[in-house]
Amino acid sequence: MIELDALEVLEDSDETDLRVLRAALREVHTSEIVALMGRISFRRRALLFRLLPKEEAVVVFEALDAGLATELLGGLRDEKVGQIIEDLDPDDRVGFLDELPANVAKKLLLGLSDKERKLTATLMGYPVGSIGRRMSPEFIKVLATMTAAEALEHVREAGQHATTIYFLPVAAENRIVVGAVELRDLLMAEPDTLVEELMHDPILIRVTDPEEPAARRVVEADVIATAVVDLEDRLVGLFTFDDAAQILSDAEDEDAARTGGAEPLRQPYLTARLWAVVRSRVVWLFVLVGASSLTVAVQGAFEATLEQSISLALFIPMLIGAGGNIGAQAATTLTRALALEEVRPKDIIKVMFRELRVGLMLGAAMGLVGFIPAALLVGPDIALVLLLTVTAIGTLAATVGGSIPLGARAAKVDPAIVSAPFISTFVDASGLVIYFLIARAVLGI
Repeated sequence: MIELDALEVLEDSDETDLRVLRAALREVHTSEIVALMGRISFRRRALLFRLLPKEEAVVVFEALDAGLATELLGGLRDEKVGQIIEDLDPDDRVGFLDELPANVAKKLLLGLSDKERKLTATLMGYPVGSIGRRMSPEFIKVLATMTAAEALEHVREAGQHATTIYFLPVAAENRIVVGAVELRDLLMAEPDTLVEELMHDPILIRVTDPEEPAARRVVEADVIATAVVDLEDRLVGLFTFDDAAQILSDAEDEDAARTGGAEPLRQPYLTARLWAVVRSRVVWLFVLVGASSLTVAVQGAFEATLEQSISLALFIPMLIGAGGNIGAQAATTLTRALALEEVRPKDIIKVMFRELRVGLMLGAAMGLVGFIPAALLVGPDIALVLLLTVTAIGTLAATVGGSIPLGARAAKVDPAIVSAPFISTFVDASGLVIYFLIARAVLGI
């Protein structure tokens, strides 16, 4: 891999150095160039990109994060930008245009050739987040009445601009999908064998289906591609395995960031502007500060209880932490189960009852483990308060933490967005109320 020190020539405009670097780039794999683009300065990145051959430049651009690709365009001439956008696959082009301001996207769209503009406009006509915007409209279909020889000849004639030639949907004359066949089967079959004898039932995805569940179906089925059909089962595109894998990877990155109380950066960390990093975290921090103020208010309401038993204050951080951890575990588990379609919003009662028992067992186990050390440190009465409180908070946190993702999904909100701040707010405040109420009852204060 080219190291940063070797890119010092990019700071100089000397033609000889640039020719040397262009020659060196021919020996570097595309994936290494993509990784390198995420670690170098803006100026070096633009210069490096200009040195790439046209075909490789398009491949590299398609592999870049949306934020990085947008930033890169700012360092290129208009004619270069137009050529890159023209050479992108239609689905990749739509994904990129979705990340741009509307006026910039419109300008780039108008600069496309008539054919590419029409393909792009067709995809952009489908709802955001649907498979229609992620499918490829450039595909080859074969007819069930063709022989293997005729189908192969058709592939040779029409395959130059197709997304893939290895998966071929089989359609009737009215474009209704009746099956699918792999290129390997056509190659191995006798020339006069009919395609209908070789085809198999395909996985069909509706053009309006949400992209993440559809992508998971493709990945789990481990197929090269699937046919995308309209409401009347007419073939409109292909959805490939690599696009499905990318959708799931992006979704997991987004969920991981939001579970940790931040928004995804959408570009490599080292190339992101400082303000973008701050902005991705600051909103959630304000939410959590607001949650902590509620906790302070609860403590103030029970100030008299604390004054009568100062020892109670020692265990507040532990109780809040235990409840938050149990709730976060439940929320993470159920968010993942929702993504895998193992549960649905209508299962919320079953989930709550299940998590109630899980939380009760976890809380009781933690309380029993800490009972003897607490009894030796502050006495058996307060140790009993802690045992009962941890058990109650654990039960409540798991029940609420498990139900939040399902409630969010039912409200058509991303579960990862609301789970972390809501659990933090709810468990902190309610946990303290439970703690002080149990302390009053057990200690008689």
